[in-house]
Amino acid sequence: MYLDKTAELKVRKRSKSRTYENVAGLLMSIIPVLGFFVFGLIPMILAIYMSFCVIDGFSLEGAEFVWFANYKATLTDPMFWKAVGRTFFYALALPICMVISLLVSFLLTKNVKGKKAFRTIFFIPYVCSIVAVVLMWQWIFNMNYGVLNSWLGRNGENAINWLGASKGFKTVVIIMGVWGGCGYQIILFSAALTNVNPTLYEAAKIDGANPIQSFFHVTFPSISPTTFYLLITGLIGSLQAFANTQVLAADGGPDSVGVTIGFYLYRYAFSYFKMGQASATAWVLAIFIMIITILNFTLSKKWVNYDQ
Repeated sequence: MYLDKTAELKVRKRSKSRTYENVAGLLMSIIPVLGFFVFGLIPMILAIYMSFCVIDGFSLEGAEFVWFANYKATLTDPMFWKAVGRTFFYALALPICMVISLLVSFLLTKNVKGKKAFRTIFFIPYVCSIVAVVLMWQWIFNMNYGVLNSWLGRNGENAINWLGASKGFKTVVIIMGVWGGCGYQIILFSAALTNVNPTLYEAAKIDGANPIQSFFHVTFPSISPTTFYLLITGLIGSLQAFANTQVLAADGGPDSVGVTIGFYLYRYAFSYFKMGQASATAWVLAIFIMIITILNFTLSKKWVNYDQ
């Protein structure tokens, strides 16, 4: 009889502890779900509604439903398509960054002294504030007192106006993109390269493969999932780029060459106070990103290898 009561108490204690664990787990899982609803789903639904309305300012009061007029205004605006072209041009920093990062990562897999220190140094730009980074580059490329012009000996009338000309401005943005993005990619490429199966290199060497052939037939297929991940996330980030050009030139730069899609959206929302067209532009950008992502996933079946 005593043993039955003891067993019953143990069962009750276990059931209570399980109940507490389930409640605690439920509460912890609800927090991110609530965060998604409050900061993700609800703003997304509001953005869809606002994209079909003419809204003056930041209040929905007096909003007029105009169907697809905002989308038509965006898609027929020459400035929008120029912003699209500039955005894709600045995205050229991504392949340049990936090539440099892969090369540096390959060198860091060798017996180099201070590899950890180098990886830390390369990673620092990635964790720095984008505003501080842009201001640093703005100071470097300043026409009158910039470090680069001083180093080149181009002062006074011979000074190069890097940020005052379209070509110079574009070059600066590309340099900033490459410099700021390499650190993160170097870390991931380094991890991918160290995980390549060494027996594959031995087999390739036995088959008479040279270093270049080994790279394209062993190294690249092995790190292709990491390359694909960096390509996808990099493209999405490039299409959403805004802060670098906006901080570098709040007026859009020479000939508005700094106006990307994100900058165009920002102007309509916070300079022109046309939240309806800004919301429509945001959804057009979202559709662009979705199409490019789907296209990348489709093409990835031909070059991304998950078997090695």
